[in-house]
Amino acid sequence: MLSKEDKRRISLFEEAQKYNSYQEKLGLAKELTILRNDFYYQMTSVTEESVSLTDFLYHPLDVLSGDAYSARKVDGFRTFYLLVDGMGKGLSASLTAMIMTSFVNHIIDKMIQHDHFDLYLLVFETMNYIKSTLLEEEALAIDYILIDDEINTISYAKFAMPALFMQNAKNEIIRLKSNNPPMSKYQTDFKVSRYDVSDIDKFLFYSDGVVENGTLQDGKTYAEFIEEDFKNSFTRKELVDNIFAKMTTQEDDLTLAFINKLNFNAQTSVASEIFETSFDEIDRANEWFAKKFDALCSSEDEKYAAGLVFNELFMNAFEHGNLKIDSARKHKLLEEDLYYDLLTREQALCSKKITVQINKITHLSSTYVVTKIIDEGEGFDTQILSEIFRNSQAFNGRGVFISRRNSLGIYYNSTGNMVLYLNKV
Repeated sequence: MLSKEDKRRISLFEEAQKYNSYQEKLGLAKELTILRNDFYYQMTSVTEESVSLTDFLYHPLDVLSGDAYSARKVDGFRTFYLLVDGMGKGLSASLTAMIMTSFVNHIIDKMIQHDHFDLYLLVFETMNYIKSTLLEEEALAIDYILIDDEINTISYAKFAMPALFMQNAKNEIIRLKSNNPPMSKYQTDFKVSRYDVSDIDKFLFYSDGVVENGTLQDGKTYAEFIEEDFKNSFTRKELVDNIFAKMTTQEDDLTLAFINKLNFNAQTSVASEIFETSFDEIDRANEWFAKKFDALCSSEDEKYAAGLVFNELFMNAFEHGNLKIDSARKHKLLEEDLYYDLLTREQALCSKKITVQINKITHLSSTYVVTKIIDEGEGFDTQILSEIFRNSQAFNGRGVFISRRNSLGIYYNSTGNMVLYLNKV
């Protein structure tokens, strides 16, 4: 039998745990607000020759992460990537990483506002700012990376970060090593370098937590496997699967950016079809896609997954794209059992089309199917997907979440009325 004092102590402990849990949730929410990704499930660059697909892994070891990142759209051709790794662990490293990331994003916002982005000036201003906040023995590892698809160059200032990997059309791996020491309180200068990426198909940059983690193979670190895994991975999902299959227990924050440029000329057209916005066409589209994909793939599991993704994304194009029915209105009408009456009325009045294109592309010895679904609606802001993927149990956007889980990646165009997704066959 517990005494009143014991019960009181237990009650106080439970209240303290609830408070700490609440504070941790607030801390994580703040971190995710500071991190910026202008391309959340978007293609980062679309040219006549290619489309760039960018994915991130952000896997903190604890609630307060010493890693941070941002991906920013500078203009129609240039994209900027920031990776920050606060050396050490705990609150100090996390505060440094978040302060730096927040200030970098602030400067970028000002530069974009005045249509004057300058990588050298960005490094100069942010380095001078962070130096005043660093402790005597504290240092910061950081990547400033600018990719310009108009002139096919990558410009970078790497401060003690692991080598950046690039894979060219011949499947050769090029390493770009750090061109600066760790950023410290007394640093006075730095270097920005440039490299021609005309023949580069893939990029990978990452924090040292990825390569310093132990693996299941004879005490080796993942540094001994990352280059080969990157070379053999066509998508971020394949690379991440390889990472976690080899790693032991996670030992540090893990952050990486994976960019894959899909060359249109390297793709083979499989089929293309245009569908009306009607109930009958939904069934026809699913049957058409199943038949085309069946001819490309022998795996029943992959066929099922690809069909599931197609149905979800085609329905999004049908309901939210061409018929302009937003999620809030849909759910209200579903609760009132009026939704399908609305669809019947709206689809009878809609003359917009949905176009589906299926291509295939080969990477090393593997073949991938690239499916595009294009509606004629007004599109949507893909930033709302960030909320969906942070809360996979939310009813809003469950179709997009299911699609992401059952494919190697889904990517929208900048307006949100075209989606591309990948399957391996």
